[in-house]
Amino acid sequence: MYIINAILDLGPMVMLPILIFILSVIFGEKLSRALGSGITIGIGFIGINLVIGLLSNSLGPAAEALVKNSGLQLDVIDVGWPAAAAIAFASRVGALVIPIGLAVNIIMLLTKTTKTVNVDLWNYWHFAFTGALVTAATGNLTLGIMAAAVNCAFVLKLGDWTAAMVQEFYGLPGISLPHGFAIAYVPIAIPIDILLNKIPGLNKIEINSDNISKKFGVLGEPTMIGLFLGTILGLLAKYDIKGALNLGMSMAGVMFLMPRMVKILVEGLMPVSRAAQKFMQKRFAGTEFYIGLDSAVAIGHPAAITTALILVPLAILLAFILPGNRVLPFGDLATIPTMVAMIAPICRGNVFRTTIIGVVVIAAGLLISTNLAPYHTQAAIDAAFQFPEGATSISSICDGANPLTWVIVKVMQLFC
Repeated sequence: MYIINAILDLGPMVMLPILIFILSVIFGEKLSRALGSGITIGIGFIGINLVIGLLSNSLGPAAEALVKNSGLQLDVIDVGWPAAAAIAFASRVGALVIPIGLAVNIIMLLTKTTKTVNVDLWNYWHFAFTGALVTAATGNLTLGIMAAAVNCAFVLKLGDWTAAMVQEFYGLPGISLPHGFAIAYVPIAIPIDILLNKIPGLNKIEINSDNISKKFGVLGEPTMIGLFLGTILGLLAKYDIKGALNLGMSMAGVMFLMPRMVKILVEGLMPVSRAAQKFMQKRFAGTEFYIGLDSAVAIGHPAAITTALILVPLAILLAFILPGNRVLPFGDLATIPTMVAMIAPICRGNVFRTTIIGVVVIAAGLLISTNLAPYHTQAAIDAAFQFPEGATSISSICDGANPLTWVIVKVMQLFC
C-alpha cells in the first residue's frame, strides 16, 4: 500500500509516464524509446490538463453565474467531482481500491474476459466512490468492496465494447476509455440513438462539424463555434460584453488547442501501442488488447465540447422543471464535456443527437443524484469531509448521477 500511495501521490501527469515506460520495457521496447514515449505522453497530458483548466476556469464561473441568476432554491448541493474523489479515496473502500482494481484487471486479462489494461489508476476513485456509497447504504464494508470490484469489471467490459468506436472516432489507435463516469452512459445512449433512427424527420437531421464547416465556411470552423457559443453563454450568465467576449475567446482557444494536445499524446502512445501488439502477437497469436486511459483525451472533439456548451444552460433549466429533482447543479456543470465524451462517437459526431441524448442523461442524472444524496452525504460524513457552508445534503453530477453506480447500489442493497 505504501508503494501504491507513493505512486498516486506523484499525480497522474507523473504516474502515467512511469507506468507507460514500465509497460513499454515489458513489451520489449528499447529503453530510450520507452523513456521518450513516456515523457511525450506526460507532455500530452500536461497540455490536455492545461486546456481543461482553461475550460473549467472559464466555463465554471459562467455556469455558477447561470445558477445564481436562475434563483434556484434546491436543498441538495452539487459539490463537484474533486469533492467526490476526495470522499472516495478517504473512505474505507478507497484505502483498498487500487489493489482491488489491479487484481480485477489482472484476473480478467488472464481469463481473457477483457482486452483492456487500465493504467489510469487515478480514476480508480470512481470504483471507490461506488463502494463508499454501497457501504453507506448498507453499513457493510464487504458489500462495498464487492461493489467496487463489480464496477471495475463492468467498466473494463464497456471499455472493450467501445474500443473500436473510440479508436476510429477519436483517432486513438490501441486505446480504450474505461472511465467510470463517461462510459456509464453508453448503455443509455445506444438504445436512444437506435430509437432516433426510427423516428421520421429526426432521423434525417445531421449537424456535425464537417457539414457546419461546409455550409458556413470559416464561420463554421470549430474555433468560431467556440467563440459564438462561449459568447452566448456569457450573455446568458449576464456578463458584460467584455466578459462574454472573453469567455467566447477562451472557448475558441479550447476548440483550437485540445486536438493539438491530443495529437501529442497519440504521438507518445504509438511506440508502446506497436510494441504491445508485437508482444501479444508473439505470445498470444491473434489476441489484441488496449491501453485504458482517462476520457480527458476525448473531450476536446468539436462534437463533445459544442454539445457540452449547449447543455450547460439546459441542465439548469432541467433542474428548474424536472419533477422530483432536489439537486442544485453547481460544482460539476463544467464536467458536462466528460459526460458526453462517450455519447458523441455513438452519434457519429452528430451534435443534434448528442444534445438530445445529453438532455435525457442529465435529466436521469439529476434524479439519480437526488436518490443517492443520502448515501453521498453519509459517505462524506464517514470520510470527515468538510461540507460547504449552509449545506446539509450533498451530491454531484460526477459520480452522484452515474447510472452504473446507482444500479450497483440498488442491487447491493438487496443483500442486506
